[in-house]
Amino acid sequence: MTKKKLEEKDEFLEKEFDFKNAVKNPYAAELKKQITIKVSPSIIDYFKKQAKETGIPYQTLINLYLADCVKNEKKLEITWEKKAG
Repeated sequence: MTKKKLEEKDEFLEKEFDFKNAVKNPYAAELKKQITIKVSPSIIDYFKKQAKETGIPYQTLINLYLADCVKNEKKLEITWEKKAG
């Protein structure tokens, strides 16, 4: 979108809506960082299924789950099973 179009859009919004009582998004300060990770197909399938059920994009669901882990300081509990033999 050109700068002129953006300015026209801003003018329209300011004329049509009263923003003086607007509340700033508290999450806007925390920008997301794009990363590349390898994830098992079953993990992606699980979150895509959840996305269909909730209407929330699967990547957002993954981010929400990870944010909950951080907020609650969840720790991984990994146990390795010994193979017989």
